[in-house]
Amino acid sequence: MWSRQRGRLKPLCCGVEELRCRRREREAALRKARREQQLVSKRLLRDEALEEAEEGCVAMIFGEAEIQQFLRLAQRGTEEKEREGALVSLRRGLQRPETQQTFIRLEGSIRTLVGLLTSNQALLQLEAARCLHELSHSEQSAVVEACLPATSYLLTYLSGHSSDFIELCLYTLGNLIVESEAVRRQLLPQGIVPALAACIQSPHLTVLEALGYALSQLLQAKEAPEKIIPSVLGSTLPQHMLQLLQPGPKLNLGVAVEFAWCLHYIICSQVNNALLITQGALSTLGLLLLDLAGAVQRTEDAGLELLACPVFRCLSNLLTEAAAEAVGGQLQLRDERVVAALFILLQFLLQKQPSLLPEGLWLLNNLTANSPSFCTSLLSLDLIEPLLHLLSVSNVVSVLVLTVLCNVAEKGPAYCQRLWPGPLLSSLLDTLAFSDTEVVGQSLELLQLLFLYQPGAAQAFLQQSGLQALQRHEEVAQLQDRVHALQQTALHG
Repeated sequence: MWSRQRGRLKPLCCGVEELRCRRREREAALRKARREQQLVSKRLLRDEALEEAEEGCVAMIFGEAEIQQFLRLAQRGTEEKEREGALVSLRRGLQRPETQQTFIRLEGSIRTLVGLLTSNQALLQLEAARCLHELSHSEQSAVVEACLPATSYLLTYLSGHSSDFIELCLYTLGNLIVESEAVRRQLLPQGIVPALAACIQSPHLTVLEALGYALSQLLQAKEAPEKIIPSVLGSTLPQHMLQLLQPGPKLNLGVAVEFAWCLHYIICSQVNNALLITQGALSTLGLLLLDLAGAVQRTEDAGLELLACPVFRCLSNLLTEAAAEAVGGQLQLRDERVVAALFILLQFLLQKQPSLLPEGLWLLNNLTANSPSFCTSLLSLDLIEPLLHLLSVSNVVSVLVLTVLCNVAEKGPAYCQRLWPGPLLSSLLDTLAFSDTEVVGQSLELLQLLFLYQPGAAQAFLQQSGLQALQRHEEVAQLQDRVHALQQTALHG
């Protein structure tokens, strides 16, 4: 049946296999774009108590003389409070780009700051680290490069005992790592990956969140697939990351968001996704998806969408791996609960963050692409109509919705029978009138599959003014020929 019908449509050059191939090529291009889309950013960590105490203090622009005076007092002041106060004033000034530029041009300034960072007085160490943190947040590459002499010390202090100090060092390193290849070249042989692997066992949530940030910055480096991710995969980091993403009372949203993005960058590198799958990444992420769906029903807590996005991306990309099928990975997700959970999250995002809808639909596409069971779940849970309601959101969302429907339709006559006509007919008449050619093209592919497996569909479509809808499209002649040919196939087969 499949072969005979496909043969009839051969002159149109749009058989089922070709439709599937064309769609997969588009999806591959989209996956590549998603892999290359990074979230490079910097974080500024400031003590809330200090911010409140310094409220009303305007960050001043300091010249060389003032900076030299602060450094001199910080080094040789007679009292510890005087020395600490000089660094506090310097830190405030370093919030201004003009002061930063003056500071790095001043001979010996960084060396002095590193000396204070390595002193045996905790308060001076902390203030020196805060000064470096202000510099690390700069958007000027020269300022970041100037901090290079301090990076090895910041790395050393990750094994310290003060969680606040470790947190500050991690955020500073994260800011420097993302900006400077020279920093990464220095830190990699010095053992930044083992140091981060040691930090992940910290009981402090603030440290874990800062660690996730620093690691995500490291994983986004252009040389990461060759020089960084193999070391990360060879360490204990992936197992600990997956543990931190396990649903349960200990799951912390901030920590989970950071490590979900770390996992996303590792998966996108495609260095060794089979290893992650064997370590249970698919099952962990699947359970997390279910937990997220439950959470959005229980609470209005803002921020859950921040976790949904990387979880969608991780699952979507892992499902494209051959290893997912080889180890029975999809079997861990082959559950109606997954489809139901995904639709709960889609409805949540429709209200809270519609821009993230394509991420959830991309996951639904990858779930249904090669899985009749997930397509069956869509039908048995009556989710086709809620899916069609998303067509009005945007052209990008419309294309993905139609692609998912193509996945269902290409599974054969039984699936098409449950799709057609229902609300799908009127929805397709609407999408064919869209001005976006990709939406129209995807609508035509879906129609072709329906005409192929439902011989009466072509006649019903034309009776419902489908041809008039097609005539509104600028490629009218080509589209009319296709519809007439499909009609002939259906009526005379």
